[in-house]
Amino acid sequence: MSLVIYNTQTRQKETFTPIEPGTVKMYCCGVTVYDHCHLGHARSYITWDTARRYLIWRGYDVQYVQNFTDIDDKILNRAIAEDRSMAEVSETYIASYFEDLRRLNVKDADDYPRVTEHIPQICDLIQTLIDRDLAYASGGDVYYAVQKFPSYGKLSGRTEDQMQSGASGRVDAGSGEPKKRHPFDFALWKAAKPSEPFWESPWGQGRPGWHVECSAMIRSRLGDSIDIHGGGGDLVFPHHENEIAQSEGATGKPLATYWAHNGMVRVNGEKMSKSLGNFTTIRDLLETVEPMVIRLFILQAQYRKPLDFTDEAIVSATSGWQTFNDGLTFGDRFGGTLGWDVESSATVEPLSEVVDKFRSAMDDDFNSSAALAILFELAKDLRRAGNLLVHGEALTTPVEELCHQWTTLVELAGVLGLTATFAAETGNDDGLTDAAIEDLIAQRKQARADRNFAEADRIRDDLKAQGITLIDKPDGTVFVRD
Repeated sequence: MSLVIYNTQTRQKETFTPIEPGTVKMYCCGVTVYDHCHLGHARSYITWDTARRYLIWRGYDVQYVQNFTDIDDKILNRAIAEDRSMAEVSETYIASYFEDLRRLNVKDADDYPRVTEHIPQICDLIQTLIDRDLAYASGGDVYYAVQKFPSYGKLSGRTEDQMQSGASGRVDAGSGEPKKRHPFDFALWKAAKPSEPFWESPWGQGRPGWHVECSAMIRSRLGDSIDIHGGGGDLVFPHHENEIAQSEGATGKPLATYWAHNGMVRVNGEKMSKSLGNFTTIRDLLETVEPMVIRLFILQAQYRKPLDFTDEAIVSATSGWQTFNDGLTFGDRFGGTLGWDVESSATVEPLSEVVDKFRSAMDDDFNSSAALAILFELAKDLRRAGNLLVHGEALTTPVEELCHQWTTLVELAGVLGLTATFAAETGNDDGLTDAAIEDLIAQRKQARADRNFAEADRIRDDLKAQGITLIDKPDGTVFVRD
């Protein structure tokens, strides 16, 4: 089966064929660095990190670029409020980005271009558009003439009326006259206001518009045309629509063969926003939730659909990760008992039938949800085997088969960016480690000896709620993870 990707521009799945055989040029719009990253950023960058990992696993040489927007009104406002420079604010939140996303096992991009590094390239692109009569200067600003680009709207499907109804004009402070020729033309260059940071340009002191930045950085780092352009669904219009107009207007070539967008994050069914008080940063969430639980939670959903963040969903993902992690750590915990050389076991050939199913799932538009369902079966089998070994019972699966299952799980989980964690790494003190469970069993035994049956039942029920079933046997109590 060939890899197919849902293309936002054509509104259908298409067979993936890179421009250059064996090589994938991929760009994802990065963060505007004025604050800590939130759960929506986590969803987007985990999605495209996973797609990139899968393409590499499939044998492609992937060139992955993700920008930092370090010129923006929000950065400027934060700098003024904190009596710092825009550069200082940007550096703070670029460092914050790496700290948070690396904890979620998002691999660094191959390149992180910044807007401030590309002012000459931005000016060159704007001048090309002016020369082609697709842009015009007006009072120190430069605007893109949308009506001069006949295919404008092909990505979002918006009509001219829809674009005009949501448009706003920039007014000349001196004359009170609009600087735009048409309400839905958009800024390529903005003249600097008093006391604002600025850069020199052929049109005067100012700074670039948001949309032109990505067009210039893609062209500078990856060339005129790329294979995959990713980003959040909120960027389809106007940002990505405007990128197409700028880049294709300047070069006459397609900017991207495949436009791919992940769905938005909701919190308890509502759009996540600071005004609603449901805004969740990654670092705040990581204070109470393990990184791999967050990654699993995001990958369990189809990437193009909205993702609803609820307490119940995180509890479910936590339980799912416990099962998954038990499978991933099986070889480390029991390999010695089974006579494995764990390091050598890592070279054991994975189970071909599982690999084929996994590839088939991921080839269908990076369907991580279906791929995880396949891997969960391996994790459950390994967890059951681990429980049997812990309680001294006979294995029902041959040792060699378990070795193949474990190495297969570890390899394919790695493609999804899911890696094993151990109690010492997570600081897990929630009673779910083996030692903690045995301690609770001892407490329950003492409660029963003291005829405090209510306390004994409470311990049993609490463990059951956390996926731990106690089994009373003549020679003592054992536990099984559900």
